[in-house]
Parts: sequence; C-alpha cells; structure tokens
Amino acid sequence: MLLIGALAVFVSGCGTLGYYQQAVSGQYEILARREPISEVIASPNTPPALREKLRLVLDLRQFAERELHLKTEGHYARYADLGRRYVVWNVYAAPEFSVEPKKWWYPVVGSLKYRGFFSENDARTYGKSLANEGYDVYVGGVDAYSTLGWFKDPVLNTFINHEPHDLAEILFHELAHQRVFAKGDTDFNEAFATAVGEEGVRRWLQSNGDAKARADYEAELRRKDQFVEIVMNAREEIKRVYGAESSHGPRAMQTVGSETLVNTKRAAKAEVIAKLRADYEQLKASWGGYTGYDNWFKRPINNARLNTIATYYLLVPAFKQLLAGSSGDLQEFYAHSEALATLTKEKRDERMAALTAMPDGVATTAAR
Repeated sequence: MLLIGALAVFVSGCGTLGYYQQAVSGQYEILARREPISEVIASPNTPPALREKLRLVLDLRQFAERELHLKTEGHYARYADLGRRYVVWNVYAAPEFSVEPKKWWYPVVGSLKYRGFFSENDARTYGKSLANEGYDVYVGGVDAYSTLGWFKDPVLNTFINHEPHDLAEILFHELAHQRVFAKGDTDFNEAFATAVGEEGVRRWLQSNGDAKARADYEAELRRKDQFVEIVMNAREEIKRVYGAESSHGPRAMQTVGSETLVNTKRAAKAEVIAKLRADYEQLKASWGGYTGYDNWFKRPINNARLNTIATYYLLVPAFKQLLAGSSGDLQEFYAHSEALATLTKEKRDERMAALTAMPDGVATTAAR
C-alpha cells in the first residue's frame, strides 16, 4: 500500500483542510515514535519475542539488499509502537451496479483506488457518507504502507508480530514500491509489489534451507491462488450481471431502468455472492478444513470488497510470467517492469494482458 509523504503533498489526500491535518498529524505521530532498532534490542525492557523479531528484521533488510536488489536506505532501521492494531484505515468504494472502483487523485502519485485515514472513526464516517450516496463501500485496516522514500519507513507494531514469512513478505512488498512505480495505476503497483514479496520469501526460505517452511509457504500460496480465483470468478460474473449500462455512477441503475430492473439486478448480485460463499465452503473442504479465509467471508461482500482482491492480485500472474521470461533474474525483471511503468495506462494494460496470455519463458517480449 502507498502513502506519499512531505506534509502538504505526502497524503493520500483530498484537498480539504481537515483531511490534510489528520494526514500530517498521523504521519508525525509515526515519526515521533520511532526508535533505532539497535536501541530497542539492547533495552532490558524489550520483551524477548519482540527482540527476536527485530533481529529478524535486520537480517531481512540485509537479504533484501543483497539478494533481492531492493534498496533499504535507512528504511526499517527503526521501530515504532503506535498502540493500535492498524496504522491506517482505507476506504474503498464502487457503484452499486459496477465493479469500476471510485478513484481519488493525490499529489505526486496520481489517482488511487482508496482513501486512507489514520483514524478508524474518520474512515468509517467517510465510508458512511459514500454509502449514503449509493456506493458499495468497504473500510479495511492496513498493517503497513510505503511513503515511496519521502520518509524512512519504520517497522511498526502493527505487523512485527506476524509469522516470519509474513513479516518478510510485508517488508519486501513495501520496499518493492520504491523500486518500480507507475503513477496513478494502483493495480499495477500493488501487483508488482505482491509478486516481489512472494518471490522474495521463496528465495529467503530457500537460503535458510528449511524444507518444511518452504513447503508450508508454497501450500499457503496455492490456497491463496485458489481463493483469489473464486473471488475473481465471482467478480467477472457480477460484471456480466450488471452489463455495460450500469457502470456510470452509484445510482446509475435508477436512471437507466425501472424499479423492477433494479431489484432484478440486486437479486442477481446476491445470487453471485451466495455462490461465492458456497464455492469457498467447497474449497475449504478440499483444504482439509483450513480456515485461514473465514474472516474474509464473515464480513459483507460487495463490489468494493471484491475490488480489494483484484487490486492486489489480478495482475500478479502477468508479473510471474515476466519473471519467468527473465529466467528468474530480478535485475532484468525490474528493468522490464520499469519499462512497463513508463507506458501510458492504455498501452500498459495491453502489455499486461499479453503477458498473462503468454506461455512461460517468452514473456519479456510483451514488455518491449
């Protein structure tokens, strides 16, 4: 996830004074709470479990520099305990009868498909205002974000207690945002960082020689791919249900048809979501009862919620093809990804679609 910094322009922000004030205040709190990791490790008051995780962070930083060619440059060398579960809360929105996400324009980074708040209450209040306008809305907490180098991002209590491979994936993901960035293209940026994060963990586990940990991680990725697949299938089915006429705004259906048509669309939407839940139950049974995605399905599912999965994972297969076409050479992979980032959005979308359709090993041609 991205959050740009530098007072007036760093915020994933909107232009209203109140929004800028909360963004500046929230970022300042993080900066003020930072402590050098070396000092936290040395302190006798530091819990042993936290000390071990911070030592792991230092090792992961070295691995990122040495093996993944990700520049740390002072990032994740400090630790901040914010005393809360999440660092920010993002608001996502989409019209009731469209999966086209609402976008917000921000200085430096361009348009993004979410709007971030340092206060959960502020995020939920804003989300309610969008829901009152007729949007499908989802408000979700975020463990970590990147300021794209505007500040030296610290390790936070919001993600330090994750399992080692999850902690590694978060660090590699956020560092990847600084390596390749396409202005105004949330899906491209997040999928690139996701692909780098996953590949980084694979290589890190390989370097540790822990066969069981590697096998467990690969099994976790397979389950995640299957989860993403059923969610994306549902999203595609919902797109077919809505049709092209319903993609113009939050209340577009009310303007293009009768109340009967609106109710028909709502019923069809509910059927797709119900099938998604049923598909998950079948998938979970095939996993032997693994419940890792139960929490996702416990909350209401709508267009905005489906889009959060698309944002992070829809383009990941294209990046995997690009990495395979680069023979696993990360430097070459980054170069091709950077070339894609320089294209217009239309051209980049065409190349990403071509990458997804290509056989393994020849994908680099789509980046040229």
